[in-house]
Amino acid sequence: MGRTADLVARDLAAVWHPFTQHAVWEADDPLVIERAEGMHLWDTDGRRYLDGVSSLWVTVHGHREPTIDEAIRAQLSKLDHSTFLGLTHEPGIELAELLLASAPPGLSKVFFAGDGSSAAEAAIKMAYQAAAQRGEHRPLYVSVQEGYHGDTLGAVSVGGIDLFHATYKPILLETRQVSSPGARKPDQSPAARAAEVVEELRLLLARDGARVSAVVVEPMVQAAGGMLTHDAAFMRGVRSLCDEYGVLMVADEVATGIGATGRMWAVEHAGVSPDLLVLGKRVTGGYLPLSAVLASSDVYDAFLGSPASGRTFFHGHTYTANPLACAAAIANLRLMESRGTVARAAAVGERMGASLEPLRAVDGLVEVRRIGTMTGIEVHPRGERTGFRICRLARDRGVIVRPLGDVVVLMPPLAIDDSSLDELVGVVSECVVEVVG
Repeated sequence: MGRTADLVARDLAAVWHPFTQHAVWEADDPLVIERAEGMHLWDTDGRRYLDGVSSLWVTVHGHREPTIDEAIRAQLSKLDHSTFLGLTHEPGIELAELLLASAPPGLSKVFFAGDGSSAAEAAIKMAYQAAAQRGEHRPLYVSVQEGYHGDTLGAVSVGGIDLFHATYKPILLETRQVSSPGARKPDQSPAARAAEVVEELRLLLARDGARVSAVVVEPMVQAAGGMLTHDAAFMRGVRSLCDEYGVLMVADEVATGIGATGRMWAVEHAGVSPDLLVLGKRVTGGYLPLSAVLASSDVYDAFLGSPASGRTFFHGHTYTANPLACAAAIANLRLMESRGTVARAAAVGERMGASLEPLRAVDGLVEVRRIGTMTGIEVHPRGERTGFRICRLARDRGVIVRPLGDVVVLMPPLAIDDSSLDELVGVVSECVVEVVG
């Protein structure tokens, strides 16, 4: 066998991949990625691919950015890892300061975690424990249909995608759901849909609000739900109702935060601040796993007390605030500031939106949805795995994108150059027309 075939055979014998149906994976001709640079990946056969999903929505400046490479090397020469349980280190402190410097008003403390799901899990537990330590019994959470917050059980409990979550319902937390503000009726405006779901939330909280600890939302875009976008009025309505009923607002910005929507934080589009903000993807520039929860002083203060009081947040991970990951994140955030990357991401989104405009005339198109760089192209099914077939055709033409069902997702690195962006949009548009047009 050739090298690629040998690696695939070894993989099939030993590996279980996430979100992958292994009964068909071998027949899908798996790629073995060997190296990366800039906006591109190379496989073990030497073929080059444009990274159209920024390696699952994480790459900011491109692969092997020299400044981040050097920051990790410099940190490695000093400290590889130390527990953050009761100890601290300069990279963790500096990163917390940087995150708070750009955070929405009112967020004042940083709790580090490992990935988006573990940060969402921490926020869910914080909300319940903070209420309990104020003497309130609030065992319920409100979530949004078509929402996604990760794969740990608490995060799954506040998720709303049946394909991912239905199997686990018997073992999940008790929640209440409102409809997706992005799932509009025919001819319904985004503002009207936002008002409709806010009213649904109002009725729910009027009935159960005294028992609800948090409303968990993805600001502006429900990413895994198919890039479902909604009007900023929905976020403002959630904030107002949370204040009225004494409920915490948890904004899951794992997918939407750190520039993806053309703002540093998606809640900025609505001009609101959550009580807890969850972040993850892109914080290290796509290098290493790291996430965090940004918390308000009110939430943090609920955990203060004597050691004997039991008010400590007994939650954490072995690799919390790993110094190498923190060093990568510091370098990434400083580069974003010096290069104006958030503004660049907004410009990338506008260029992408204009370039995709001709697709609206294609009969097989349902909708193009976009805020900032976060873009979903929904198509009418043409047999089975229509979205997959579009993405596979794009792969054959040197562009890697992924489907969410029959929604083709485009999420390029925030700093992608115009030439690469035009290639991405051009190839994907051609493939959409070829498969469904």
